[in-house]
Amino acid sequence: MRGPGMVAGKYQGEGRALAVKEITSIGSLLDALGEDNREYAGAVWYRGQQSAEWRLEPGYVRLNAPISESTLLKKFKQSAAMLIDTSPHDSFDWLFLMQHYGVPTRLLDWSESPLVALYFAIESGSQDGPAALWSLRPSDLNKNAHINNQDEDGFIPSFEDEELKSYSVESLAQNRRIQLLPLATIATRNSARIQAQLGVFTIHHHDRTPIESVGNGSHVTKYLIPIGAKGRLLKDLSLLGFNKFQLFPELASIGDIIKGGLQ
Repeated sequence: MRGPGMVAGKYQGEGRALAVKEITSIGSLLDALGEDNREYAGAVWYRGQQSAEWRLEPGYVRLNAPISESTLLKKFKQSAAMLIDTSPHDSFDWLFLMQHYGVPTRLLDWSESPLVALYFAIESGSQDGPAALWSLRPSDLNKNAHINNQDEDGFIPSFEDEELKSYSVESLAQNRRIQLLPLATIATRNSARIQAQLGVFTIHHHDRTPIESVGNGSHVTKYLIPIGAKGRLLKDLSLLGFNKFQLFPELASIGDIIKGGLQ
């Protein structure tokens, strides 16, 4: 099995130069993850990004001069209410729905599976540049925000917990002077898509710091996927059963797969 290559690069806050491991095969990914997490027993989450240049920022944070999130939510509710069978329970449920349909929110999608994240990093087949796979130690990220349960090692709050109330749309609209750091949190997997993708989330507050720049950045690791490795990795993922229908179990995915086979 080929070991992961090493590429020097800077991607953390505070300008720290770190060795970025290069992923060219499923084997090299497993080697890298095994090496980096050998002494770590906590949860590890993963996110694939199609450009290695992108920071770990949610869509709403990347907007230039955005309207308020509460206004976005009102606009979405106005047209979506008649199209859904069950009304979302609270504003967080509405955020999940908005995220699901591509509206910019403060949520950033992660997965408990590195292969799911790898698929999203390379599924477009873009040849514009290298992609990136990020790993996150969620409880370590949360310690920067002083979320640390002394009675439960590796505690990660859910959207129902007290710690998340300050991150609701209502609280953010009322308290613009408060600037809290992003948090890692789990949500009820109430859709086939989130379950298939083993989805989890980070959520930003008014503080717009990218996740890799929080604290000393030790809670994240970046893996580089070179252009030349994308085709092989896509084929390997397909052999392992990772395709559009598995991760998007919807009728539209079946149509796309059939059309792809006819080309």
